[in-house]
Amino acid sequence: MARIKRAVNAAKKRRKVFKLAKGYWGAKSKLYRAASQQVMKSLSYAFVGRKLKKREYRRLWIARINAGARICGTNYSKLIHGLKLAGVEVNRKVLADLAVNDMNAFSELCKVADNAMAN
Repeated sequence: MARIKRAVNAAKKRRKVFKLAKGYWGAKSKLYRAASQQVMKSLSYAFVGRKLKKREYRRLWIARINAGARICGTNYSKLIHGLKLAGVEVNRKVLADLAVNDMNAFSELCKVADNAMAN
């Protein structure tokens, strides 16, 4: 049975790691072992970061909706509850955008929520 030589595949593997490690400081972009370890760590940070990004945006949207709701004389909790009772299905991203860019439409939604809470 012939011996399999790994030179080409090993070089490809190293090249892939070094491409991902481009721009890292010091040995982390020059030496294979250090680069490999840092790339693994960086990819795990990126995975976690994608999850955290979703949480942080939701927190930002809620803060903006709450600020807009308080201008209209209510608060976030009552606004969301009222919209749910009224059957208005608008997500937080859109609500936050309305609160920032179109206060008239947002105040109309606040009125709809208040009327639903009163009934």
